[in-house]
Amino acid sequence: MGVHTGEHVRVSVRPAKADEGIVFIRTDVTGRDNRVHSFGDCVTKTQLGTVISNKAGVTVATIEHLMAAFWALGVDNALVELDGPEVPIVDGSSQPFLEILDRVGVRELRAVRQSIEILETIEVVDGDKVARLSPADGFEVAFAIDFDSKAVGHQAIDLPMDGEAFRAELADCRTFGFLTEVEMLRSMGLARGGSLENCVVIDGDRVLNPEGLRRPDEFVRHKALDAIGDLYVLGKPIIGRFEGVRAGHGINNALVRALMARPSAWRLRPPSEELAQAI
Repeated sequence: MGVHTGEHVRVSVRPAKADEGIVFIRTDVTGRDNRVHSFGDCVTKTQLGTVISNKAGVTVATIEHLMAAFWALGVDNALVELDGPEVPIVDGSSQPFLEILDRVGVRELRAVRQSIEILETIEVVDGDKVARLSPADGFEVAFAIDFDSKAVGHQAIDLPMDGEAFRAELADCRTFGFLTEVEMLRSMGLARGGSLENCVVIDGDRVLNPEGLRRPDEFVRHKALDAIGDLYVLGKPIIGRFEGVRAGHGINNALVRALMARPSAWRLRPPSEELAQAI
C-alpha cells in the first residue's frame, strides 16, 4: 500500500541492461510513455517523499526507501514495474525491500561501475536546513535533527557507510510523523495509507506504536536512510561525505541538482574491480 495514496500496488523488479539505470514502469498507464527514469532532474515533488515524473506527466511517488535498498545492494540497473502511482511503504523502512531482493539475488554485468567522487564542497542552505557534500576517502553520512517533542529531541549520527553498514545501522529504521499533522495531510491528499504498521506516530512527547522504537535514535537514522535514497537519483554511488542538518527530501534534491550543475566539483571514478552489479 502507498503511504500517501492509500492504493494497493503490485511491484516487480526485473533485470536491466548495463547503463540503463533504474527505471520505473507504470504498467497501469496506457496510451502514453509509462517509463519514468530515476534521474535527479526527474524529481518533481518532494513533500513528505520523493516523486519522479516523465515528460508525459506519469509519476511515481515515494521511491526513496527502495532506492536506498538498491544503493545498499550495489544495484545500478533495474526495471521496476508497478501497477499504481506509488511504491508500497511496507513497514516504513528499507528492510523489507532488502529481504526480498536478497532472496532473488543480483546479476553481474560486464561493465565498469563508476562512482561520483566529490572534489569540492557543495552546500545548500534553506533557513535552518543544510545539506552538504564534501570530499572524503569513502562514503560517509552525518545527520542531525531537532524537534520540540521529547520523544525525538536532538539526535545526531555520523557513520562511515557501505552496504553492510546500511544493513546494520539504518535499514530497519522507519518513517515517522506527528498525530497532529494527520488530518491536515489527509486533506491535502497525503498520508491516506499511513498507520501504526508502517509509520512511527508521535503524539506530543510519546510514541503511539505499542512496540515502541526499534532504536533509541530511530528518527535520525531514518532521515539518513532517506538521504541515501534521495542521493541515489544521481545514478551512481558517491565517494564523499554527506552532512544533513534538519534536511528533508526537498533540500536533498536541491543538493543533487547543485552538484549536477557544477561539474568541476566532482569526477567519475571507476573501481579497481571492473564488474558492476545490476538486478
